[in-house]
Amino acid sequence: MRTNFVAVCALMVLAAGFSTTSYAQFGGPVASPPAKADCKFSDGKTIHVDYSSPRMKGRKIFGGLVPYGEPWRAGANEATTFVIDADMNVGGKAVPAGSYTIFTLPTADAWTLIISKQTGEWGVPYPGESFDFGRAPMKVSKLASPVENFTIAFDQSGAACTLRLDWETTRASVQITEKK
Repeated sequence: MRTNFVAVCALMVLAAGFSTTSYAQFGGPVASPPAKADCKFSDGKTIHVDYSSPRMKGRKIFGGLVPYGEPWRAGANEATTFVIDADMNVGGKAVPAGSYTIFTLPTADAWTLIISKQTGEWGVPYPGESFDFGRAPMKVSKLASPVENFTIAFDQSGAACTLRLDWETTRASVQITEKK
């Protein structure tokens, strides 16, 4: 009887060890791993973004998984954070230093960056326009080849950081400068 109990317990431990959820808890692959992006200006002021990076996995992303005309959390899991330690101009919109959540409003032809005052929430649902600090138009372009992992990154040029979001064959970007 004791031998059967030990065998059953051993099988349960093995089964738990091989489950996808447990594997992720032990440092294995996760569906949308955490990621970050930073940009530092010459005077030391910074922009910091924390997000989760979903994978394409053969799916139609924009106009499919991410519907056109609806706010999107710009990532997966928790809402994407946007932290600036100085007053900035984001796509021409003045944004004071602070912590925000960012969403996007993608359409087939144009995207809008939504800067939300609501922070600390899960990524969905979008908290609503009443929490918007502001919105800025984004430049949209087609990438030469598909990007499997959703990526947020910065390109720095002179006194500007260009925030870019790449996934599938789409790049949406917006220029950010320090407010002087």
